[in-house]
Amino acid sequence: MNIRTLLFTILILFAHNLFAQVKESDLAAYLMVYFKDESHGLYFAISQDGYSFTDINKGKPIIAGDSIAQQKGIRDPYIMRGKDGYFYMVMTDLHIYAQKQGYRNTEWERDGVAFGWGNNRGIVLMKSTDLIHWNHTELYLEKAFQGWENVGSFWAPELIYDDRTGKLMIYFTMRFGNGLNQLYYAYLNKEFTAFESEPQLLFQYPKANKNYIDGDITKVGNKYHLFYVAHDGVPGIKQAVSDYPNGPYQYDDRFYDPEPEACEAPNVWKRIGEDKWVLMYDIYGISPHNFGFSETTDFKNFVDLGHFNAGKMKSTNFTSPKHGAVIPITKQELERLAKHWQFDLSMQKK
Repeated sequence: MNIRTLLFTILILFAHNLFAQVKESDLAAYLMVYFKDESHGLYFAISQDGYSFTDINKGKPIIAGDSIAQQKGIRDPYIMRGKDGYFYMVMTDLHIYAQKQGYRNTEWERDGVAFGWGNNRGIVLMKSTDLIHWNHTELYLEKAFQGWENVGSFWAPELIYDDRTGKLMIYFTMRFGNGLNQLYYAYLNKEFTAFESEPQLLFQYPKANKNYIDGDITKVGNKYHLFYVAHDGVPGIKQAVSDYPNGPYQYDDRFYDPEPEACEAPNVWKRIGEDKWVLMYDIYGISPHNFGFSETTDFKNFVDLGHFNAGKMKSTNFTSPKHGAVIPITKQELERLAKHWQFDLSMQKK
């Protein structure tokens, strides 16, 4: 490596370190990622006030599922800002209408009796410095470790940084064959391309033969709050708390969503400059399906904010989003997205 290349590398690393040190005072807007059943693609929506969200690409995918996924469709996108200056996304590699779309000859990737609804083998990892240009890797459990060939689902992955190990922890819903859906976790390598450890059970639901899915972990102070979906009666959102991201988690029998109908896909995000957090969830038990929102300051008492366009929260140019996640972004990041997608920020409520 010559001196010019070395200096350039040092400059890039220094710039990334500066970029990574984003303070809450630097944040000015929100970015929501979500998907739609119709396209199985990835969508972005932005908000400048945390209440009114607008799709940045006029309701069209920013990335087509058939361009990044083995099954030609993605579901359950999740996004986080890393401590290293990168943005990370993970999503399920699954297309539930692939046969109708001509991507395969069978309803599911493998036998539906043996492996159940929506069976899949992989997830998609994505990494970016600017929220526009993304590298992606397809990750398969059965290729990573011997003895995992019978995995029947590999769904709804999310990420959190483990301060003790200095590594990204990925956690997800998984089952063997057509068995019980449970929450697992593992660690990823620093390149964000492969597993570094075999999956282990993240949390044990105390009632036998109950599916529990769609974990979402938020660190608040020195506690980790795991929200997840319990299929224990009408499917809904429960919470468990731990001192560490990989547990052990303390079970709480209470349902934290206010919905009478089935919901899933919890995601917690903080309001900028306020000690308030929003619990967002996908209410799939209503037609048309919609997102619901509750707000808290203490993770014990929650105020129901209603649904998109039936309460405080608004979706201005899109309907029926599925399984979303929200992160805060800076003014510069917002303006970069708007410029790239030719979106007029003045048209959106501030």
